[in-house]
Amino acid sequence: MNISQLKSFVEVVKSDFNITNAAEKLYTSQPTVSKQLKILEDELNVSLFNRKNNNLLSLSPIGEKVHHVACDILAQFDKIKSIVSHEDTMTKQNLHIATTHTQIRYKLPKIIERFNARYPNISLHFHQGAPAQLAEMVNNGDVDFAIATESMHLYDDLLTMPCYQWSRSVIVPHDHPLAQHEQLTIEELAHYPLITYVFGFTGRSKLDQVFYQNNLTPNVVLTAVDTEIIKFYVKRGTGIGIISSVAFDPKEDSSTLHCIDISNLVKPSYTHICINRHMHLKDYMYDFISCYAPHLDLNYIHQPSLWVPVDKNDRIHIYTNLPEL
Repeated sequence: MNISQLKSFVEVVKSDFNITNAAEKLYTSQPTVSKQLKILEDELNVSLFNRKNNNLLSLSPIGEKVHHVACDILAQFDKIKSIVSHEDTMTKQNLHIATTHTQIRYKLPKIIERFNARYPNISLHFHQGAPAQLAEMVNNGDVDFAIATESMHLYDDLLTMPCYQWSRSVIVPHDHPLAQHEQLTIEELAHYPLITYVFGFTGRSKLDQVFYQNNLTPNVVLTAVDTEIIKFYVKRGTGIGIISSVAFDPKEDSSTLHCIDISNLVKPSYTHICINRHMHLKDYMYDFISCYAPHLDLNYIHQPSLWVPVDKNDRIHIYTNLPEL
């Protein structure tokens, strides 16, 4: 008997004995929940449910007693986690996160402020890099987790949780010919030298695919991992920039640069949280993830064993209807 079996049992009861609904709330599959229930009943050597044609109807008399105790056990389990979490926050801790310049500069400031207010004893340390570097940091245990703009598939022990979708924009000086256009074509982009992200960084490959699908070759004259570098060279007239749309700050950039959305040309990419499957996440780490992506179900966040293996697509439905970054 283990906590996962008790969670499955309690969630099935909470879901009016609908195993499919319980599986969705636990972010796992219906066969997995059914297997957990069978193992639990086999270990206890009792039938916890009243059944008809393999359908669960209600709790059996012994099932009602077990359910009551199971709820108490899970409540005590949460209490233990809360006690440990409180102890963690009372001592000086370090939280190491690998991510990109765009995330640190444009997405994370408000999240960092909220997190610091709640956990004054937790020191945040950010490590920047391209996807391959971020993946290596997580795999080697150099960081607690990564916020990556691509699913990182280099290591079998990495799990990812999709958080946001994001689009791209073209940036040009105000006196550039493209600044007069509301929308652009891939042919127009092919006429100009391009400044964009390093290959493999923030999904540049999707941009390349659009060119190749139209039998065009992008004229990439400069690449960088830092969006500010791209903006700098666009201002100098080196080429037109292609950046993550969230990295264009109207207050700071509109005086010198014009931004044109190209989501009509390039499909959105996704931002992920990535951990090592053997990593133990503490509650303050879960809280940071929850602050970063509050739309995600907490049951999912608190069960890393259910996160997506980076080399699998069996949870592709999680990518639908993600909010914009």
